[in-house]
Amino acid sequence: MIPDTRYAKSGAVHIAYQVVGEGPIDLVLITGLFSHIEHQWEEPSFARFLERLASFSRLIARVLAAAYP
Repeated sequence: MIPDTRYAKSGAVHIAYQVVGEGPIDLVLITGLFSHIEHQWEEPSFARFLERLASFSRLIARVLAAAYP
């Protein structure tokens, strides 16, 4: 399941991020492997990695290059 993409505004830039999981700690993951945050869920091995992280935390994922006007 691909989580909803949310946007945070910083000045004139909107930064894409996703939140998945409900664990007791917040874990921020910033990757530069994908150009669009939704694409990281299309790679099965990387999606399993994200799901594993979300199993014990509230995973906040952001792609380094994912800034949209």
